[in-house]
Amino acid sequence: MFDLVWLIPLFPLLGLIINALTGWKSAGVRPGVIASAAVGLSFAAAVALFFELLRLPAADRLVEVPLFKWIAAGALSTEIAFQIDPLSMVMILVVTGVSFIIHIYAIGYMHGDRGFNRFFIFLNLFVFAMLILVTANNFLMMFIGWEGVGLCSYLLIGFWYQDDYNAYAGRKAFVVNRIGDFGFLLAIFLIYATFRTLDFTEVFSQAAAMPIGAGVLTAIALLLFVGAAGKSAQLPLYVWLPDAMAGPTPVSALIHAATMVTAGVYMVARANVIYTLAPTAAAVVAIVGALTALYAATIGLTQFDIKRVLAYSTISQLGYMFIGVGVGAFAAGIFHLMTHAFFKALLFMAAGSVMHAMSNQTDMRIMGGLRTKMPRTFWTMLIGTLAIAGIPGFSGFFSKDEILWQAWSGAHGAPWLWLIGAVAAALTTFYMFRLIFMTFFGTLRADDKTAHHLHESPGVMTWPLIILAVLSLIGGYVGIPAVLGGSNHFEHFLAPVFAASAELRGVAAHGGAEGHATGHSLELLLMGIVLVLVLFSLWLAWRYYGRKSDLPARTAARLGGAYRLVFNKYYVDEFYDAVIARPLHRISESALWRFIDVRIIDGSINGTAALIGAGARALSALQTGVVQNYALAFVFGVIALLVYLFV
Repeated sequence: MFDLVWLIPLFPLLGLIINALTGWKSAGVRPGVIASAAVGLSFAAAVALFFELLRLPAADRLVEVPLFKWIAAGALSTEIAFQIDPLSMVMILVVTGVSFIIHIYAIGYMHGDRGFNRFFIFLNLFVFAMLILVTANNFLMMFIGWEGVGLCSYLLIGFWYQDDYNAYAGRKAFVVNRIGDFGFLLAIFLIYATFRTLDFTEVFSQAAAMPIGAGVLTAIALLLFVGAAGKSAQLPLYVWLPDAMAGPTPVSALIHAATMVTAGVYMVARANVIYTLAPTAAAVVAIVGALTALYAATIGLTQFDIKRVLAYSTISQLGYMFIGVGVGAFAAGIFHLMTHAFFKALLFMAAGSVMHAMSNQTDMRIMGGLRTKMPRTFWTMLIGTLAIAGIPGFSGFFSKDEILWQAWSGAHGAPWLWLIGAVAAALTTFYMFRLIFMTFFGTLRADDKTAHHLHESPGVMTWPLIILAVLSLIGGYVGIPAVLGGSNHFEHFLAPVFAASAELRGVAAHGGAEGHATGHSLELLLMGIVLVLVLFSLWLAWRYYGRKSDLPARTAARLGGAYRLVFNKYYVDEFYDAVIARPLHRISESALWRFIDVRIIDGSINGTAALIGAGARALSALQTGVVQNYALAFVFGVIALLVYLFV
């Protein structure tokens, strides 16, 4: 069964090939059905593979399936090969399962769009690239999938490229991700220079024999995190993600939930041995994650575009995941990745349902009272909001609480990390219920034309919401912690992947780096404090936005410049534009640079081409077509060789 793992990425590839061969402007829903069926087959194969993996003893749940030799150049030898273990299995299930639901939703959302077939071609390509990324058994193959999802993000964010802003957003995502990818590429070079291999198993095995804090491991870990920060939208490379909302809503759901932004978290978790041996780099990961979680949450408080609120929410939640993997709680980080995939896909698709009813309007200030017009959308989005807020019983509660506890008590945790995470949790609750109250409560503030066309979305869009709502409700019960009477099956399932790191942390602990080990009483106390903060934030959101009140306007006026600073996203985009983009543009347009670019760079390339062309024309004069001339040249050549050999 494991030998057929290549079928999982193959199905989406076949789906896009079929749709590409049958035309880019095919009528009807057939392209959507083909694309959805392709991803559905991948999900079915993944489920079968999951049960096959469960049959193996826990210690043997690592299967590598090589297909063929890819690169053989000197000492470098790399294969196209797949790695199946609990970590990759979780990612495969999340990618294929959530993507399948998003594909079905997209059939209804994109119906009637003139690029319908092209959209599903790109969507299948996105899933294919992400599956290559998470199933690779070496860094180079992972990088191919990594670049593939970057390309697909460009194609899908700028899908409606006729609009200048959409094209700009696609370019911005592509350029910012290239910055991160440069760091990842340097990490790959350094990994090969250090270990003479790019295979995960061999690299981590050799790394485990190196001393803790080795400079080369710290450098590798930091460079890998540069790549992760770009792909997973962490400070300071997060700026592409809010603009990615220019793409169709199914794209937003796919990027934010099942693909792309989770790649960085997965990569850090995959390289857990390196990060365990590089505590400085791990601390950087946790600190950047904490700052990103808090920073993005504050921006979410002031935004009025429903998709942008969710975008900053994603950035903040990714910060939580990096707190988890940064403090060494790799299983907790991946657990939150999984639950986040459920409720964030749900929230984006519910926002798309609202936009579908509101004639594509995204401004929450013209919404209100939609819960009676769109009951399915309201109730499912409410469940997603309860999950992301961490209300007990919902999936986000279990995963977020596990990260917060590890941020306090883990070997690399610290109380201040917990405090930042707790504040970010409270802010998340406030801005998410602000979204709920502004969108679904009160009275509708839209114009009569928009109000007249209000309606619930069709079943092809609402049934995926219901499925994801169920997962957002029950998805966390696979990871109930011991403090709540559970045994955290999710962590036990992933334990073999992180066993080497756990052993290394045990050695470090024996050497005196033991974390803040405490009992269940402290964990329950901290859990209770966060719950109080969350419930207070919910009440505050209701007081400000759940009833007709001038409190928001009065508070904004009272805060003055501070409010404008947050509302304008701390002017980071403007800063980048003024300090980086415009100066580089001016340099590129300067006379000196034009001379260097046109005369030297282009001149050397064009000159080389001209020289080769002139040489080719001179040599072609020898090709006369006269056999006697060729025979004479042959005789002279033989004579010259004889003279060289015997004289």
